[in-house]
Amino acid sequence: MATATATTLVHSWRRMAAGVATAVAMAAVLAGCGGNDDDGRAQPIASLRLLGSTSLPTGTMFDGVEFGGISGLDRAADGSYWAISDDRGGERGTPRFYNLGIDYDAGGSVKVKINRQTNMLREDGTPFPATARTVDPEAIRTAPDGSLYWASEGNWSATAASRFQPFVRQMTPEGRFVREFALPAMYQYVDNTTTGARSNKVFEALAVAPDGTVYASNEDALIQDGPLTTLQGGSVVRVTALDPATGKPKGQYAYQLPKIPLDAAPGAPFGPDNGLSDMLAVGNGQFIAVERAFASGVGNTIRLVWTEITSATTDVIGTPRLAGAIYTPMTRRVLLEMPLTWQGVKLDNIEAITWGHTLPNGHRTLVLAADNNFTADTQANQFIVLEVIPQ
Repeated sequence: MATATATTLVHSWRRMAAGVATAVAMAAVLAGCGGNDDDGRAQPIASLRLLGSTSLPTGTMFDGVEFGGISGLDRAADGSYWAISDDRGGERGTPRFYNLGIDYDAGGSVKVKINRQTNMLREDGTPFPATARTVDPEAIRTAPDGSLYWASEGNWSATAASRFQPFVRQMTPEGRFVREFALPAMYQYVDNTTTGARSNKVFEALAVAPDGTVYASNEDALIQDGPLTTLQGGSVVRVTALDPATGKPKGQYAYQLPKIPLDAAPGAPFGPDNGLSDMLAVGNGQFIAVERAFASGVGNTIRLVWTEITSATTDVIGTPRLAGAIYTPMTRRVLLEMPLTWQGVKLDNIEAITWGHTLPNGHRTLVLAADNNFTADTQANQFIVLEVIPQ
């Protein structure tokens, strides 16, 4: 049975690979309809305007499982949305993703409906364990052919048997495993001290460009690349470009994170942090980055940043340590600063961004979503909709 399953997956992947060129070409055409130049580069954004927001309360149940932990969000071709929960197993249930309906209008009314819940499956076709941490789902994107890419931070443990490496995988809309991308070894957990990935600081951001390239980035600095962000200084993360045809890296670029804007409250159980929580492709090599900072006892601040890979940006895939290295990072221009309470909306733990539908005036929209950490007393499943004002 195992051999038959593996053979079926190989044939399935070959069929999918055969259609990559057509699907990517169609995606480029669709991107061009959204205001891109012929080369897939997007026109700049002048500003972002709040349309509305809503929240589903923590504790909301669906099919007998608590809904929450939304760390990735992406709009499907049919107008629905794919959302991934960061429930690792051993928490609220089996690692899973959702299909949502998110409806809103220019007047600011936002409604969210949970359509269905699906488990991500392992290579052997079984779900990830519901009673143990083996995966940490943090990002989801729609591939040009309608399948799904998703990323996991894995699980750090000093015990080898309980240590699971981060990954980026492709699955069907039914959750079936298609393939795993080949990632640079620098992202792997080694000892959580001297080199490699830091626990719970790996893949949060995932983007798919109009040309089909998949981009994945860690949340905060790898150990060999320097210290984590602090109140006194920023850090640097690596944005890796993955070839959808080969499944292998084809470039890597440095993105600079600023210092943490706010300190935690006196006596807080842990200190403040800042990280790259998601990236949305605007054009080829162009993104809106979500920088999410949290100060315990104070709250969340969010920054949306226009960032680009240009001809001057250094490819750092061959640079083993960014600490002390000389390189040119991706460009960075702040689009929107969102303080603790922004235009009457108290910000939650925003970890996801996607395109929404186009308004009657022709303007595109963005939808942001928060990971509520399944915390009932202080957090909720928040969704924020923004109107994109073009230049």
